[in-house]
Amino acid sequence: MILTAPLAALGRATLALLASIGRVTLFALEALSHILRPPFYAREFAIALLNIGWLSLPVVGLTALFTGGALALQIYAGGARFNAEAVVPQIVAIGMVRELGPVLVGLMIAARVTSSIAAEIATMKVTEQIDALVTLSTHPMKYLTAPRVLAALLVVPALVGVGDVIGIFGGYLVATGSLGFNPAAYLKNTADFLEALDIISSLAKGAVFGFIAALMGCYFGMNSGRGAQGVGRATKGSVEAAAVLILAANFILTGVFFSV
Repeated sequence: MILTAPLAALGRATLALLASIGRVTLFALEALSHILRPPFYAREFAIALLNIGWLSLPVVGLTALFTGGALALQIYAGGARFNAEAVVPQIVAIGMVRELGPVLVGLMIAARVTSSIAAEIATMKVTEQIDALVTLSTHPMKYLTAPRVLAALLVVPALVGVGDVIGIFGGYLVATGSLGFNPAAYLKNTADFLEALDIISSLAKGAVFGFIAALMGCYFGMNSGRGAQGVGRATKGSVEAAAVLILAANFILTGVFFSV
């Protein structure tokens, strides 16, 4: 009995994990099906676009700006050991566009938007507003989940593009202002080094990360427990799940786009 107890606990944890993956997968498929079928709630979609896109610009811009500047300093300091300081524009560009831009924007969206969506929907569940939607013949998935997921799918790639540009600009400011780089040469090296695949992969990652962030917020909000503790657990769980899934998806997508 003592020997089998750890195996039994491991089995229960594995089955619980597989059950959770199954529930999330079914929830994602249902959300996608509601996106593709009428009716379409334009007002909810517009509000979601505003909250996820426009209101996220300040935190995304500042995060990308300081990250690009710090990246330029680090690359210059590291390259100086091998007399390779000239690679700063190229490495800042590829680092921001391929990895840091999409991942940082995804994590910022998870921190800001996923938590907000989960708290809002969980509160609606606790106060029985979701039950009221059902009595009014309005499908909660159609009214609450579909507009938010669709908005994140569309607007997060745009945020990633803006973050990439601002991050490269942050590196440009540091390199030309503190490290002695020629501005025209810096911009030319950046433009010459980036390829179409780099930009496509960055925007594709943004779409996937936006989908994950919105989906986790809606899923945990819809499945929250009762009371204030249920809302708190749903909010915390949604951010944790979104962050882990974004990092895992980034690893998979990087392998898909840039596997040797």
